[in-house]
Amino acid sequence: MENQRNELSQPVVAGGRLKGKVALITGGNSGIGLASAKRFVNEGAFVYITGRRQKQLDEAVAIIGGNVTAIQGDVSNLADLDRIYSIIRSAHNHLHVVFANAGLGTLEPLGSITEQGFDLAFGVNVKGTLFTVQKALPLLSSGASIILTGSTTGVKGTAAFSVYSATKAAIRNFARSWALDLRGTGIRVNVLSPGATSTPGLLDLLDSTGAQAEALQQFCDQSPLSRVGDPEEIAAVAVFLASDDSTYMTASEIFVDGGQAQI
Repeated sequence: MENQRNELSQPVVAGGRLKGKVALITGGNSGIGLASAKRFVNEGAFVYITGRRQKQLDEAVAIIGGNVTAIQGDVSNLADLDRIYSIIRSAHNHLHVVFANAGLGTLEPLGSITEQGFDLAFGVNVKGTLFTVQKALPLLSSGASIILTGSTTGVKGTAAFSVYSATKAAIRNFARSWALDLRGTGIRVNVLSPGATSTPGLLDLLDSTGAQAEALQQFCDQSPLSRVGDPEEIAAVAVFLASDDSTYMTASEIFVDGGQAQI
């Protein structure tokens, strides 16, 4: 079910960096995805957001305020992806930006990893990213930007988070390999890798341990900036990768991590 609002309750930047562009952001109902959708709209784009929960999508549309269509769907379900792209094709028939952002993970140390947890993480993060991008290709033309959400965990060891970390390492290689597959098309693909960021997903995950405050403090201690990130800070870099400011970038990874994975 889609939910569209065409009126604007917040100003669009005249001549914004994404003016006239049409973008898809998966997992756009909260956290980094929602912050990016807000920023994209403010920069002049029309944005499609997806998520698994209709209630959260409706709330996200109300927050964004206009130039947005929300489509409920699970990126690990290929029929849902076909429906999502059918809606986009019928309304716009093209995309300039695909931000494959949907992702999740559970804390399971080696010895306690479950098949269910493995299948869920790889289904959404790897399978979902792969087919989100592959099924978007007919809508993309030269100059289009594909952004994949990576993570500092893709290059660092993280206790009890090996499955999630492995999915993000796979995503990093997707960008390297797909840049070669897309040679000659003018389509670029890059990875945006946040560090610890204050999102509902991270806070809920840490809350499940019963030691959220301690874990957040540990993240702060590991960062040269001594804090966790804000979703809007990640969104600012997503705008750069979506815009024509990054036209000579492909197969790259940008870390927005407060230096956490750089020291």
